Amino acid sequence: MNQSWSYTGAPPVTGAQDDAQTLVEGSLFCVAAPGGDIPAGGPYGLFFRDLRCLSRWELRVDGHPLEPVASERHEPYAATFISRVPPRAGQADSHLLVLRHRYLGDGMREDVVVRNLGQETAGCVITLLLDADFADLFAVKENRAVAHPDRVTAVDAADATGVHFAYRWLGRSRDVHVTSDGASTHASELLTFTAAIPPRQQWRTCLQVRFAIDGTPIEAAYPCGQPPELAGPSRRGREWADNGPVVTTPNAALAAAIRTGQRDLGALRIHDPDHPEEDVVAAGAPWFMTVFGRDSLLTAWMALPLEPKLALGTLQTLARHQGSRLDPLTEEQPGRILHEIRFGAETGLALGGGHVYYGTADATPLFVALLGETHDWGLPAEELAPLLAHADAALSWIEEYGDRDGDAFVEYQRATDRGLANQGWKDSGDGINFADGQLAAPPIALCEVQGYVYAAYRARSRIARDHGDPSGAEHWESKARALKRAFNEAFWLPDRGYYAVALDRDKKPVDAITSNIGHCLWTGIVDDDKAASVVEQLLSEEMFSGWGIRTLATSMGAYNPLSYHNGSVWPHDNAITVAGLMRYGFVDQAQRVSLALLDAAAAFGFRLPELWCGFDRTEFDAPLPYPTSCSPQAWAAATPLFLLRSLLDFSARMPAGELAVSAKLPPEFLPLSVERWAIGSARARLDVDDNGVRISGLPDSVRVLTDKRNAGSTHAPD
Repeated sequence: MNQSWSYTGAPPVTGAQDDAQTLVEGSLFCVAAPGGDIPAGGPYGLFFRDLRCLSRWELRVDGHPLEPVASERHEPYAATFISRVPPRAGQADSHLLVLRHRYLGDGMREDVVVRNLGQETAGCVITLLLDADFADLFAVKENRAVAHPDRVTAVDAADATGVHFAYRWLGRSRDVHVTSDGASTHASELLTFTAAIPPRQQWRTCLQVRFAIDGTPIEAAYPCGQPPELAGPSRRGREWADNGPVVTTPNAALAAAIRTGQRDLGALRIHDPDHPEEDVVAAGAPWFMTVFGRDSLLTAWMALPLEPKLALGTLQTLARHQGSRLDPLTEEQPGRILHEIRFGAETGLALGGGHVYYGTADATPLFVALLGETHDWGLPAEELAPLLAHADAALSWIEEYGDRDGDAFVEYQRATDRGLANQGWKDSGDGINFADGQLAAPPIALCEVQGYVYAAYRARSRIARDHGDPSGAEHWESKARALKRAFNEAFWLPDRGYYAVALDRDKKPVDAITSNIGHCLWTGIVDDDKAASVVEQLLSEEMFSGWGIRTLATSMGAYNPLSYHNGSVWPHDNAITVAGLMRYGFVDQAQRVSLALLDAAAAFGFRLPELWCGFDRTEFDAPLPYPTSCSPQAWAAATPLFLLRSLLDFSARMPAGELAVSAKLPPEFLPLSVERWAIGSARARLDVDDNGVRISGLPDSVRVLTDKRNAGSTHAPD
């Protein structure tokens, strides 16, 4: 296992404050107070590869804390914090403005500028208070972080220009060097600068944070003295933006949310140094900067029009870590796709006690389903071939280990008390419950997991058919048909008009009404004659808050709008439901949910968070943030693009040389154009107005299919 990966942990116990400023770049993230300080204590810090490498970073002028004025976020990895020095005694106004330009990239750089706005020369003593407790991310999240006794703090012996923090454990080491280009004095946890700033002039310094891991220095991406725009993260960010779709529409919320989501997905990309060509997104900042099987797979699916290579990198990464043996502590099983990977000083205290934890029921079928979808979008045969064996191993896991009792359904039950009690996307301990609020007892078969398995069978069937294996295609298609029949018999609640969220250990339907059934629409496992009733339930007053569909209906015993999974609203969950609504032809409902999500995006500054509280829209003027929600978060960032794809009713069958599109956009989206829409190796342009859809930039061999509602649509190749 490559120790250079950066991984974190489990669902948040506590998180950063609501007004915290989070910057992220790959495996590095910084959680700061509004003015840019990292106060001692609390959830703040500069985190690198699972450890808090700076637990204090507080700037003082003449001994006084700065007063925040504003902040500007330029990119997910760069921001400027604007503060003032408190007025001196006897003065009504401050004459000193402080700008802190911060950049993250394999380290941190901060350019500090103090402007004298007064008429006299200002004498200043500027101090930077520092500390590095090297607390594990789990300890920070759970409010039990303490400075490790094995750490060392000293004036940097290398060149006496800064402070050196070091930590040694189990033969491993982390080092943090903080240097400056003009500190007048140094102490073990303090840098001091003196300045005399003439009227209308400014003083500046550059602060550099560098890391070393196991004695190997990490080259900082933003070294002092180099223009920030030339640094790697800035360059990669521009390249990512330049290659991604550009959406033009009268609906400002849609355009801004897609643009923000694309930028965030670019910043959340992480890489295995042994495979730098493979992109995969971390689940979200600040606490989930790691590969999560489910999150990474769904995000890659949702972001296919942005960058299909993201799906390929995700599949390749997960295939390398696919289960190969039986281990009850980590819940590894042959063919199983992982839940999460992480490294850190306290890995042994985390889920399963290992670097890789496999306790999830959904990532394995989603792996196969995403491979099929990526194949449909034009994955080259030479890229597909090495992954087929992994897909077949995943399908074997479904039948041998996933279906524990041979009833055709995939169930889960943790192998030890160290694992997750619930192993679907609602993985909090109270996430699966009956209508009266009682918890379901495992083994538990989730409704959406059966949908994912159905999608996996159908995906494998399509791949077999496209590769000249009709018997294999029929084998997997027949398994899909059988599962669909069994699912609609066992999970359907005819007296309620919806599907049970799960079957418990006694095969009793868990009868709470949840958003999980929207995922069943998305996968197509829902019988046609039941779809209208399901949709009616999802859009009922008990489920639809006005800001989106709740995870649990207000009429259920466990409903709590402040909970993580029992009444909150998750944007990715809603986006998947929108795709399901469109699949079954419920266009008006899909548009209603989409517009609600975009209204919420506007309330959050066009960056959709992981989730928000489930209060009704009539109660508050804006959606209430969930206190420990991740932002940016991968599948939330991909949500706006997935909404657009769904409302365009866009699907691909590139092996057959076909695309299908029958745009059903709300009038406020029109006219709409999308440049650089990725499909296969092409970057197409879509134009939609009242006259239909026009697509350009595709090979002449590709046929665009439209339905009678868009008979005027044309394919105009370049």
